[in-house]
Amino acid sequence: MQQQFDLPMTPATVLDITSRVSQTLRPNYHALIAEIRNSPIVNIDETSIKIDGKNWWLWTFVTPTVTLYVIEPSRGKKVLEQVLGADFSGFIGCDGLRSYSNFTSRIQRCWAHLLREAKWLSERYSEAVGLYVGLRRLFLDLRAGVVGGPSLEVRRRIVLLGRRRLMYWLGKAYVGEDVRAFVSKVRNGFDFWFTFVLVEGLEATNNVAERALKEPIVQRKIMGTLRNRKGVQIYETMMSLIATWSKAGLDLHDQMAESLKTAWTKS
Repeated sequence: MQQQFDLPMTPATVLDITSRVSQTLRPNYHALIAEIRNSPIVNIDETSIKIDGKNWWLWTFVTPTVTLYVIEPSRGKKVLEQVLGADFSGFIGCDGLRSYSNFTSRIQRCWAHLLREAKWLSERYSEAVGLYVGLRRLFLDLRAGVVGGPSLEVRRRIVLLGRRRLMYWLGKAYVGEDVRAFVSKVRNGFDFWFTFVLVEGLEATNNVAERALKEPIVQRKIMGTLRNRKGVQIYETMMSLIATWSKAGLDLHDQMAESLKTAWTKS
């Protein structure tokens, strides 16, 4: 404010303004949660964040129209129940965190994660080269198979053949400990690699949620830590609204002003 507008302002004043704005717009934040709960597909990811120097978790829940941020001390399924509701019936795109499979079986595991790890192994272990190539070809074939919107019968056939191919690669006798651990991880999530073939609109990767965390990760490096629950509420509220408005191509200044006017009128 000093540099841009020659307006001296103390940190306490900044905190007071941002706190009052976030409190006023908190109903808008809860409206985003309601939208997320009603979405048939939600991509979710999480990363660590410091709150008063202690490790918490910054979650993001992404749909085509909403980007929601939630900060909680837990990385468990209770956060999913809190945001999505215990009776959520949609599909989730996610990584391999067990909290997701403990919450629902309607999951698509991220193929980007899978292939990145397989490639890393192939560069270090010769026995993993064929595994990586086989998994990559399987992924490309699965993705090509759903182009053009085939019938459910065709999709089911694609899944059946895909499962056989994956079983072939997982059934080989691998020696390296890292490779065997990777194969075990893939096998444990076996039922969650083909969901996108059967569910139209569900992505094979979780890239959209990973991208939603990029800006908060940069900010995390700059600010180091939030101080308390007040800072948590300010951050998750304002970041969610700004990200969602940006996604819709709205002018952030105008949208902020209009949202505050609407809230003040109602009050």
